[in-house]
Amino acid sequence: MKDLFKNVSCCAGHENWDNSIMRETPLYGRGNDIRSDFERDYTRLLHCQAYSRLKHKTQVFFAPHNDHICTRMEHVSHVASVASTIAKYLGLNEQLASAIAIGHDIGHAPFGHHGEDCLNLLLQQKDGVNAPKKFWHERNSLFFADYIETLADPDGGQQPLNLTYAVRDGLICHCGEIDQQGIRPRTEAIDLYSIKRPGIIQPYTWEGCVVKIADKVAYIGRDIEDARAYHILDMSSYRQLREIVATTLGLDGDGKAKHALRSGKAVNTTVLINDLIVDLCEQSSPEKGLCFSDQYFRFILELKKFNYANIYNHWRLQEFQQYATGIIETLYRTLMRIQPYAQNGRASQALRYYPKLCSTYEDWLVKYTNYKPHNHEDRKQILRYNTQQVFDINDNESYQKCVIEYISGMTDQYAIQIYEEIITF
Repeated sequence: MKDLFKNVSCCAGHENWDNSIMRETPLYGRGNDIRSDFERDYTRLLHCQAYSRLKHKTQVFFAPHNDHICTRMEHVSHVASVASTIAKYLGLNEQLASAIAIGHDIGHAPFGHHGEDCLNLLLQQKDGVNAPKKFWHERNSLFFADYIETLADPDGGQQPLNLTYAVRDGLICHCGEIDQQGIRPRTEAIDLYSIKRPGIIQPYTWEGCVVKIADKVAYIGRDIEDARAYHILDMSSYRQLREIVATTLGLDGDGKAKHALRSGKAVNTTVLINDLIVDLCEQSSPEKGLCFSDQYFRFILELKKFNYANIYNHWRLQEFQQYATGIIETLYRTLMRIQPYAQNGRASQALRYYPKLCSTYEDWLVKYTNYKPHNHEDRKQILRYNTQQVFDINDNESYQKCVIEYISGMTDQYAIQIYEEIITF
């Protein structure tokens, strides 16, 4: 029912409002700003560099040359569209949902989830295979928003994004990989860095819960479209899709699906997104939580199984994963070797044969560590970086984290360029 969630919307007067709009430090004012707190968060995320790099980060297909294949940037735009549509219909805060959605993947590694797994394994080398996950992109999105991304203030100084609690919470709690029905927000405003595993803690707001579901709705059909464009799917796959529709959504007496999804070829992102949004809005209530009908929930589960079997585990993607692993490990080993040079302020000397890598990595050290160039030039002050020290280059564990985070910010293309720069003689 339309506006059914209006009384639980994250708006002024709600019991969680003060916590939701809280920032770590007060955000500077302009004197003529007409935007709400969440609108400011949306534009701060939209203009940060991590968002810009999403256009060259993998969604499913690595470093695509086809301009019409979905990248991470299109994905977050799709999530924002789905989330704002749901929020508007249910009577929730569209501005908050859009802000969470547009920024939810700013901490994603290059080469998609495989790149994330590579970075996690590098961090877990000493902890064994059963160790808790150390690098996961939901937490990394929060970390980038809090400590890495900056914007110029009215005086030209680079300041942290300094987002509201509700948006920061939505970034770390957005995991859409875990299949759940009846999602409801938690009631406590906890320390977000106390969250140790992805997908377990529910968001603090209904709007954050909407983004968590919108993430799944946005990718599940688009991945099939892109696989079709790359001829990943064969005729048996299309038959399997039709069977999934028939067995989960039902057939009428003429052997046709009762819903808009009439055949395997109709399982595309626009048809699927519409049907899933409508079903969610019809089924959900503040009492039941955000949920799909049993039919559509089974359909989602079967479609995910199909995607893993026929797309995500396709041999062509697995071949590229081997290549991506080599790239990330080479970058990691190269940068770990120069720690002694960084400690002596001579990172540029160690990387002089890799000019692209040298220029960006030394700037990273200046901005986020206690690195001091050997010429004693206070470059951080000259460049007006008003950032705190995030990493200690004299501590091995902290320096390793510094390297991992630097790599995590790369695009697919930039990682490949740096890799080729390193291995080319």
